[in-house]
Amino acid sequence: MSTLEISDDAMWRERSVAISSGLRDIMNSGTGQVTRSIIDEQVKLFKSLPLQAADRVYDIHNAAIEAVVSGKRSSELTKEIMRTGDVTEARARTIARTEVGRASTALTQARSTAIGSPGYIWRTAEDSDVRHSHKQMEGKYVDWSKPPTLDGMTGHAGQFPNCRCYPEVVIPES
Repeated sequence: MSTLEISDDAMWRERSVAISSGLRDIMNSGTGQVTRSIIDEQVKLFKSLPLQAADRVYDIHNAAIEAVVSGKRSSELTKEIMRTGDVTEARARTIARTEVGRASTALTQARSTAIGSPGYIWRTAEDSDVRHSHKQMEGKYVDWSKPPTLDGMTGHAGQFPNCRCYPEVVIPES
């Protein structure tokens, strides 16, 4: 590892600790309660899963929230998902990325609505891997209360499987 890589890694870790501290404060506030309720509602959508699997989904959601708050990467959540057995590494990676995205967007939504944001501008990764339906959303305004349905699934930017899109929050004028 080069000196530059070591320096970058140290800087990333330092900033991650600072961000994590701020996010923990948020998660212990009303905004954190809203974030958890948004994710709890998402878990309820899995009614068709057996109870044990639904409990595991709930555990993964909570681990994803913790990963976002702690500044962990989805790769760390992938390892935890793999520990359950019965899942390939590729599938665990997909689940981890998806759940970290859902948790991150839920936190963004809770924080945004707390300051009166009515919605956001949908942003993509702007590369060749972006799904057609998501490319069509690029730059469009989305109301927080009306998530779009794309490819038969409903959710906000970053909440779809393997989605790398993100919400660019519209901040209300004072």
